[in-house]
Amino acid sequence: MNAPTFSLPDQTEKTISLPEKGVVVLFFYPKANTPGCTTEAKKFSELYPKFIEAGALVWGISPDPHKKVCSFHEKYSFEITLLADEEHSVAEAYGVWKEKSFMGKKYMGINRTTFVIRDKKILKEFSHKPGKTEEEVLAYVESL
Repeated sequence: MNAPTFSLPDQTEKTISLPEKGVVVLFFYPKANTPGCTTEAKKFSELYPKFIEAGALVWGISPDPHKKVCSFHEKYSFEITLLADEEHSVAEAYGVWKEKSFMGKKYMGINRTTFVIRDKKILKEFSHKPGKTEEEVLAYVESL
């Protein structure tokens, strides 16, 4: 399946776009500075040198305001790139912007998901359990 293309600002305000060639691990996280999202981003950042060694970039996308993405990245000195999808258009294009429910209240938000993309094609999709799935994603990328 073709990966939807996009251009979003990263934590340095640089515009990042999906490259024509190469492997990108794209993980969608609901909200910066929450326990699950922090665990997930820390684990991807910890494993980042191994992803680079395997030839993959790692990008996290959230619907947070750009300023919040920047402060989240700075607070934890992540190695990975974080992107702000304030309009959630990229999340919608990837099908991860879903109706959710918390304590009986329904709302729209990110369904935590990771995609492995090579040459603009989605190779694999992972439903994410923060702190656990990142190693599985790395093993898959290393097997490519």
